[in-house]
Amino acid sequence: MINNCQHNTVLLHEAVNSLRIKPNGIYIDATFGSGGHAKLILSKLDKHGRLIVMDRDPLAIKIAHNILDNRCYIIYDNFSNMIKYVKQLNLLGHIDGVLLDLGISSIQLNDSNRGFSYMKNGPLDMRMNNKVGYTAGYWLSHAQYNDIYSVLYNLGEEYYAKYISKNICRFKKYNNIINTIDLSKIITRSYKSINKRSKKHPATKSFRAIRMFINQELEEIKLLLNYISYILSFKGILSIISFHSLEDRIIKNFMSPIATINSTNSFSIDQRSILKINKNKKFKFLKKIKPSLNEISNNRRSRSAILRIAQKIH
Repeated sequence: MINNCQHNTVLLHEAVNSLRIKPNGIYIDATFGSGGHAKLILSKLDKHGRLIVMDRDPLAIKIAHNILDNRCYIIYDNFSNMIKYVKQLNLLGHIDGVLLDLGISSIQLNDSNRGFSYMKNGPLDMRMNNKVGYTAGYWLSHAQYNDIYSVLYNLGEEYYAKYISKNICRFKKYNNIINTIDLSKIITRSYKSINKRSKKHPATKSFRAIRMFINQELEEIKLLLNYISYILSFKGILSIISFHSLEDRIIKNFMSPIATINSTNSFSIDQRSILKINKNKKFKFLKKIKPSLNEISNNRRSRSAILRIAQKIH
């Protein structure tokens, strides 16, 4: 059984139904999280079906190991490395569906030691896998103004990135930015200094941008999309839930058979190379789904979610 974790899985039934589960099929839940999607997928498989679950968060893997089911195979790694394991299992071209939920879980946000939330005081970590890489605090203490500005502006789409970056640099001349509240206060004061009021918390975009940078979240998506066609079987399904416009733009353009380089000038060279993959129409876009009003009312974090579904057609 899966631990009873305090997390509401976004678009649970919509995402799993989009995979068009075959009872004896082979599926990959590439972002296990708290196991909501995985548990539902397993309930639809017969004794011949198989589910591969992946996550880079050690806590998620600990939860996954509570699944006492020999149909479930657990991988502790980034989903960008999926192809390595699929090769090892001799399953290239035999996967019937891949599901990704790119959101951060309530379990991660509510743990102050992880440093994801500007509402909870804790070490400024922000790593999805808190056993590898450098923390957000370490990066901020060593980054130059231009580096901080670039992350806040490009990944956070933060209009006031210039003011916030300057204030971060001023602060760290005399103090270490070691916890989430320190950073949140600097950002909030930056907004107040320009008399800016926001419906969202002033730190929302900056925290998200730094998290995306520390975990290389956009790069993870691009790496997977580069080879997903080799993993999926003919008529295999790719379903991805995104929560940010930059993520969704990459996914939308990958799935669209009419995407062209000329129509995507806002993308980097690396992003454009991904879009070339589907110019031969390897994937057919099937559907876009957003949470219902009822789901949004029950789980406010679901309001920005978008599920996009595509099928491999050759």
